[in-house]
Amino acid sequence: MAATTVTDAGGVRIITEVIPASDPRVAQLTSSSRPAAPNVSFQVQNFRRAQPKALGTIHILTGIIHICFGIILTASEHRKPSLPVASGVLFWLGLLLLVSGSLLVESEKRDSILLVKTCCVFNAGVILSTLVATLVHATAITRNPPGCERNAMFQLRHEWCFHVEDKLLSNGLDTLLVGFILLEFCVAVAVLAFGYHAIKQHSYTRMVM
Repeated sequence: MAATTVTDAGGVRIITEVIPASDPRVAQLTSSSRPAAPNVSFQVQNFRRAQPKALGTIHILTGIIHICFGIILTASEHRKPSLPVASGVLFWLGLLLLVSGSLLVESEKRDSILLVKTCCVFNAGVILSTLVATLVHATAITRNPPGCERNAMFQLRHEWCFHVEDKLLSNGLDTLLVGFILLEFCVAVAVLAFGYHAIKQHSYTRMVM
């Protein structure tokens, strides 16, 4: 049997009960006294509101588009590559978007604040990369095609330099890619905003605990 002791101190009655080890209530008390595992889902709930799966799908699709355009333009401009092809921006930005998109899709399935931080790091890289890519494409639009620069007064220019439609086509492709880059920039900013809020909330919760 459990031994009960009653103590009065300062108008407060304290009842102490000693439970023997054979009592079945010991197992319940032991399990309830263990610290509960932190609920990570509560911390990443705000990040899930950004629909990371949908944003990751956008990154993946635009990454595939960049790589496909990179392959086509590299094959067609192997003699005189344009600035976007020579810089390789279509390939490294496409690969970065594929990795970032895959992480965002995975974050929809796993409750991991570390995965959220990783997504934020890669999307910060996407933001910087889109700014560089925009500068590259803008420079390609404003400059003459490769081999058509007027460096000398009587320099002979290649035949394709007189084909205005080629320059218009190149400018159209660069403008289209800049549109995709703007979409990628907006997606990365949204991921960073929601991810930062989730990370901040997670840190605050751990401090309180």
